[in-house]
Amino acid sequence: MLRDALLAQRGGLIGWVPVFLSIGIGGYFALRFEPTMLLWCALAALSLALLIAAQVVTVALRPVCLGLALVCAGAGLAKLETMRMAAPVLGFRYYGPVEGRIVAIDRSSSDAVRLTLDRVRLDRMDAARTPDRVRISLHGDQPIRDWRPGQVLILTAHLSPPAGPAEPGGFDFRRFAWFEGIGAVGYTRTPVLRLSESAQGWALRIFAVRMAISGAVQAHLPGEVGAFAAAVITGDRSGMGQGSLLALRASNLAHLLAISGLHMGLLTGFIFMIVRSGLSLWPALALRLPVKKIAAVCALIAGAGYLLLSGGNVATERAYIMVAVMLIAVLLDRRALTLRGVALAATLVLVLHPEALTGPGFQMSFAATTALVVVFRLLRGVHMGPRWFRPAASVIISSAVAGAATAPFAAAHFNQISHYGLVANLVSVPLMGVLVMPAAVLAACLAPFGLAGAGLWLMGFGLRWILFVAATVAGWDGALSHVKSPGPWVLTCLTLGLMWLILWQGRARFAGSIGILAAAVLWVQTPRPAILIADSGGIIGVMGPEGRSLSSATGDSFVTGIWLENDGSPVAQDVAASRPGLTAVSRGAGVRLGQHQVMLVRGKTALAQMQGCGSADILISNQTMAGPRPCLLLDVATLRKTGAIAIDQDDAGRLIVTTASQITGRRPWNDSAPVVIAPLDKP
Repeated sequence: MLRDALLAQRGGLIGWVPVFLSIGIGGYFALRFEPTMLLWCALAALSLALLIAAQVVTVALRPVCLGLALVCAGAGLAKLETMRMAAPVLGFRYYGPVEGRIVAIDRSSSDAVRLTLDRVRLDRMDAARTPDRVRISLHGDQPIRDWRPGQVLILTAHLSPPAGPAEPGGFDFRRFAWFEGIGAVGYTRTPVLRLSESAQGWALRIFAVRMAISGAVQAHLPGEVGAFAAAVITGDRSGMGQGSLLALRASNLAHLLAISGLHMGLLTGFIFMIVRSGLSLWPALALRLPVKKIAAVCALIAGAGYLLLSGGNVATERAYIMVAVMLIAVLLDRRALTLRGVALAATLVLVLHPEALTGPGFQMSFAATTALVVVFRLLRGVHMGPRWFRPAASVIISSAVAGAATAPFAAAHFNQISHYGLVANLVSVPLMGVLVMPAAVLAACLAPFGLAGAGLWLMGFGLRWILFVAATVAGWDGALSHVKSPGPWVLTCLTLGLMWLILWQGRARFAGSIGILAAAVLWVQTPRPAILIADSGGIIGVMGPEGRSLSSATGDSFVTGIWLENDGSPVAQDVAASRPGLTAVSRGAGVRLGQHQVMLVRGKTALAQMQGCGSADILISNQTMAGPRPCLLLDVATLRKTGAIAIDQDDAGRLIVTTASQITGRRPWNDSAPVVIAPLDKP
């Protein structure tokens, strides 16, 4: 029976290739230790043995051997990418002069311009220890506004190593920064000086062209509309204000801002249609030349140009690979959009960028595409009303399917659900296809003649409407709800369950619903920590009857914002600080958890005045404590080693202290030994 079930999968096995690769990649990133060379050699030997076994076992068992070999290959790809991105990481807090060349420009969450610099030089630091890249937010009044790629700057900045998770098990920015090549982050409040200006290398030259186009677009279309247009055309989002970004996210229209599969598909589809229709107007050409294939080649070239113009980031690269697979299928006289094509695109992305697996972009993009392929395959041959209504029906179905497919991943990563996203997309996405993207192509065609303004003027109409829709929908009552962060196994169970449901052939496919149900149950039952402690030692958050209460209305706002979002309750920090749950003490706060007293004391004076630990079993401070005290001390020196801390109580009344370093383990991007604190028991 098992043999028959395995044989029935033949013909659809390519869909499992990215699934098995993902298992290996995800397994590598989930480890809390870095495998030794001996383990890698054993894994390589196992892979070879599986490949040999695939040649001698029965036909039914061959895919099993190949699948296990792909799991090993996925882990190996992740390791190779980790080694390739190895670069120095700043190991301490630095304040002083910084020199570097601009290679990226964007905005921080606080709406400050943020520059990424390479060719970094730090005062009195050996080049071998200096990070290859640093990312610096610019605060205060800066004399230079026209930041351009290739400019060499000098400034005085505060730098620190990339931060670890804001709470144990949370998003690990250190790992993200590792694969971005960023070895330090920081800010400056002093004026930035320009030493020289020269874009060198093809990447910087393309970047300079991008920013020049972005500036020209925003000159023609001032304000948020121009910034939106620049983001759509070049991928430069540095001009977008936080208000517009929040409205787009709340209305589930943020995907229109990033150059993704939608933009790439609309652009290449428009080019394909124009070239094919134009060539078909001449019967002599249409009868002698493969018009459809010529149109596919032109669309492929246009997409490649768009990829280069947008900066070639992972999201746009992923979109181009998916579009390229479809267009190459046209050249080979195959169906353009199939599960095989999606699987091939996913495999290529995972091979090129294994770390993309853990990001929301990869997960949401392929979830939407896979769902659309499956649904429209099921609807093949279904009558959807009169011919004039079919395009509208396709848009409605596409928006509903893509929204439903991406909703759980968006909720897991961003802790929010847009309830009117379908309405917003239905009145916005069609305009992207019939006006915004064609107008962008028109502007590009007219630019050599100095007439790009005509295309941008048309483009502005569509983008103004989209921004209006975003602001309107975001302002509706109940437009947005928030959910708590899921546990570590939720997305894994959900994804594997969905993949099994889609890819498995036969009645056993419905077993995938078990994984989906398990994900829902695990998500609902995911507990939130009773107490959270920031790695600065300056603030704690306690789960109370009205939600998490914070020990301070100011300070560590970035960390506390993440805590409240992960709780599913992103209120303002001062609101959370006014909630009951914490007892005020001299320059600090305290809380009793079971039989244990946890106390936070801020400042040198308050700490010096305290005798022993006071009444605390756990004493937290943003200062370094001198000498032992009769309790568990969590001062700033200790917290720098442990990272953020979560405290809970088990059924026996013991306090379970979980450190961020305990969860992340010792990896290349976190080269420090994990700190484990034993449970605290009180008789």
